[in-house]
Amino acid sequence: MPRGKNYRKAAELIDPSTQYTLERGVELVRTTSPTKFDASVDICIVTGLDTRHADQQLRGAIGLPHGTGKEVRLAVFAMGEKEAEARDAGADIVGGEELGEEIKNGKMDFDMVLATPDMMRVVGKLGRILGPRGMMPNPKTGTVTANIAEAVKEYKAGKVTFRADTTGLIHSRVGRVGFKQEELKENVQAFIRFITKNRPPGAKGQYIKKIILSSTMGPGIRVDVKDVTTVA
Repeated sequence: MPRGKNYRKAAELIDPSTQYTLERGVELVRTTSPTKFDASVDICIVTGLDTRHADQQLRGAIGLPHGTGKEVRLAVFAMGEKEAEARDAGADIVGGEELGEEIKNGKMDFDMVLATPDMMRVVGKLGRILGPRGMMPNPKTGTVTANIAEAVKEYKAGKVTFRADTTGLIHSRVGRVGFKQEELKENVQAFIRFITKNRPPGAKGQYIKKIILSSTMGPGIRVDVKDVTTVA
């Protein structure tokens, strides 16, 4: 598929054979965005994990120091007092059985789903719908919790979830090109630090093989793994 003129112009500023320092990589991802809007900045980490093995699986959640710059619409499964707590904390949609029925009928006006433990009896039936979209609540990411008010506030503030896919890749949003240099840099450092500290017990050989930053519709920028892990 042919690339647009703006993309090609941005790509000319990046040497695909170079592994940039984190400082330079962040600078490039901010200045080479080919879009007119405040594009998202994503990180892709190539790991040596073989997630077919239980002891090499990796998933989790982290609150980035400066958030992601994206407003997240949260759907929360909760009842009674917890329903009121979720609403007061800023949840966009809160419900129980009726919310489950709406989702089954295709109404999904939200970006993420949280649930209290007692509501997993309802959410569990939605696995085939929420799972493929990466929205299925899980205790490991804090999206299934009794402290629903705190969870709502954290995810509204920019907490992100991630998981290593079947090929060992980890993808996540880490901010926007409009962030200040230091803000974006600190977000990347925090994310890498979290990944490093949570290395699965079964991981063998080189854990983090490659790190790539990119903006929406922009070219990938390879960052020196040693530089990032040393700084982080």
